[in-house]
Amino acid sequence: MTTRIRRISQIAFFFLFVWLLARAKMNYSSGADTRTLHPVNYFFKLDPLVSLVNLLAGHALYLTLTWSLVILIPTFFLGRFFCGWICPLGSLNQFLGGIRSKSMGRKALIEANRYKKWQTAKYFLLIAGLLAALFRGSIVGWIDPFSLLVRSMGVSILPAAASKKYYVVYQPHYWPSVMMGAVFLALLLMNLRVTRFWCRALCPLGALLGVAARWSFLGLHKDTTTCNQCSRCMINCQGGDDPIGGAPWHKAECHLCMNCVEACPHGSLEFRFFRKLQTPPEVVGTNLSRRRALIAAVTGLAVVPLLRAQSALGKSRNERLIRPPGALDETDFLSRCIRCGECVRACPNNALQLAFTEAGLMGLWSPVVTPKIGYCEPSCVLCSEVCPTGAIQEMTPRQKGWIAVEGIASTPLLIGTAVYDQRLCLPWAKATDCVVCLEWCPVAPKAIYVKDAMVMDAEGKPRMLKQPHIDLNRCVGCGACEFACPLQEQPGVYVTSSGESRSRLRS
Repeated sequence: MTTRIRRISQIAFFFLFVWLLARAKMNYSSGADTRTLHPVNYFFKLDPLVSLVNLLAGHALYLTLTWSLVILIPTFFLGRFFCGWICPLGSLNQFLGGIRSKSMGRKALIEANRYKKWQTAKYFLLIAGLLAALFRGSIVGWIDPFSLLVRSMGVSILPAAASKKYYVVYQPHYWPSVMMGAVFLALLLMNLRVTRFWCRALCPLGALLGVAARWSFLGLHKDTTTCNQCSRCMINCQGGDDPIGGAPWHKAECHLCMNCVEACPHGSLEFRFFRKLQTPPEVVGTNLSRRRALIAAVTGLAVVPLLRAQSALGKSRNERLIRPPGALDETDFLSRCIRCGECVRACPNNALQLAFTEAGLMGLWSPVVTPKIGYCEPSCVLCSEVCPTGAIQEMTPRQKGWIAVEGIASTPLLIGTAVYDQRLCLPWAKATDCVVCLEWCPVAPKAIYVKDAMVMDAEGKPRMLKQPHIDLNRCVGCGACEFACPLQEQPGVYVTSSGESRSRLRS
C-alpha cells in the first residue's frame, strides 16, 4: 500500500513539473503576468542545494530560497524522502530503471543493486562544488538536478516537440539544444545499465540530503532471526543501500522507496524510529574516506582560479558578451547564476540563449543576449521575475527605463551599445537605400537617426541617400537593429557590451 502511494506521489509531482514547465512557456509567449502563473521556479525554491550554494557563493541568501527548509528539516527526521517520493528527475530515472529490471535475470539484478563504492562520487562532487561556491564559483548549477532538468527539457526536449496547437505561440529555437538533449538522454540511458544511475552516482542534491539523512530518526530495522537470505529485498532496491539481512545498511543511500519492506515475505524488514543501535552496527553513513574528502576539497578550491583564468572577465571579456538587463556585475552574476535556463525560456523573443564559449568556462550555460536570434523587448522584465536566485535583480518596466512613462523621468539600464560596420551596412558600403534598423528601433525617441549624404554609386554617379547613425545617449543595446538587419549572416549593425549599466537599478 505504501509503495502504491509513493508511486502516485512520484507521478503526480512529475506531471506537475512538466505541466508547469510547458504551461509557463505558453503564458510567457502570450504576455501573461508571470506573478500569477506559479512557474516551475517554485521547485528551485524548495531545493536546499540551490539555497546553500546561493548562501556560500553570493554571501547572502535570496529570501524566497528559505522555502528549502520545507525539504531539509524533515530530511533530518525521516531521511531522503524527497528523492524517493517527490523529485521529478528521480522519478524519470526510476521509470527507465524499471524497464531495465524487466530484461535482467534475478541474480544479475540482485548483484547490480548491491552497494558500490562508486556511489560516493556524488559526495565528492558535493564537497568540490560547495568549496568552489565558497570562493564565488557557482559550478554546482551545471549538475543540480532541477537546473539540469529545466535546462534540458525547457531548452531542448519540449521545444523540439513544440507546436502552435499544444505548446507555444511559435516554436522557440535555442542553438545549444542538440547538445543539451544529447547529454540529458545519455544520462537517462545510463539507467538501462545501472538503476537510477544519476541518483546513485552523480546527484549533488541527493548527496546533500544523504548527509542530512545520516542523523535521521527513521531507519530500516532488520530482523536477522527471520531473514532467510532470499534476497527479494534487493531486486527492486532503488538506492543500492543493501537492505538485505546480514549486511550493513547504507542509510545515506536509501530513497525510502519501501520496495524492500513490501518484497520481504517474512516481514523481516521494517521502517521505524530507532530507539537504540543494534550490535554489531547496522547503519553506515556516506562511506566517503577522509582522503577522498580532502581531494574533493582541494579540487573545489583549485577549480575556481583555473576557470577564472580562462573566463571572459575584465579586459579579456568578449565585447559581444551581453547580459540581460538587471543582471548583477559579472563576478556576482556568475557566483549566483545556477544555469537553470529559466530566464532563457521566459524570453518572448528568444533573445536570451545559453552561453557556450562566449563567457569562458566559468560562464558555461549562463544566459547571454543574442541579437541575431532575437532582441530584448523594451517593456519585458520576465527574466528578472523568474530568476530563482537573484542573479538577475527583480525589476519593473519603469526601473528598466526603456519605455517612456508620462511625468516620470528615469535613466534606462544599458546592456550595451549598437555599432555600425560601415564595411557592410548597405547605405555606407554599397550606396543602397536601407532604413530597416531605424524602423525597428523600439526606443522612444529613437536611438537611430539618419543624415542625408551624397555618395557615388557603382557606376560613379552621385546619389543622395540616408545614412544611419547611432545616438549614444539613447541606445540601450536592445539588439532590435541587429535582429532586423537584412544582412543576416553578418549584420551591418551589431551590439557590443560597451557602456553597459545593467545592474544599476533605480528606485
